[in-house]
Amino acid sequence: MSSDHPLTAVLLIAHGSRNNAANDDLRQLARQIAERGTYPVVEPSFLELAEPDIQEGGARCVARGATRVLMIPYLLSAGVHLSRDLTAACEHLRQTHPGVEFRLAPALGPHPLLEQLVLERMEQLDGLTG
Repeated sequence: MSSDHPLTAVLLIAHGSRNNAANDDLRQLARQIAERGTYPVVEPSFLELAEPDIQEGGARCVARGATRVLMIPYLLSAGVHLSRDLTAACEHLRQTHPGVEFRLAPALGPHPLLEQLVLERMEQLDGLTG
């Protein structure tokens, strides 16, 4: 793609778990987002305990032609991982891939859609909905 139309990738970032099924949730989300076709490159990555790590995930985006990478934390709040670890990982990726723009998004919450999701789960648990 030309510089007028950068190839934008999405790097999804979860904490990571020793439980591989938990990690598969992020991998499945990456596949579902990729299938939408809005972004040609969607890669899952993990802060710790699972592979690929953030640096490898970012490198995969670049290897697939990305000139801009949207780093999306799959984290509910802006704790130490986001404020320290992911900020440092973003800066490291910028230094490692100087021709690529890396943008780090905030945590998923607080957000009205998360509030709605919590309310739906409460209703399900309370037997008020299917």
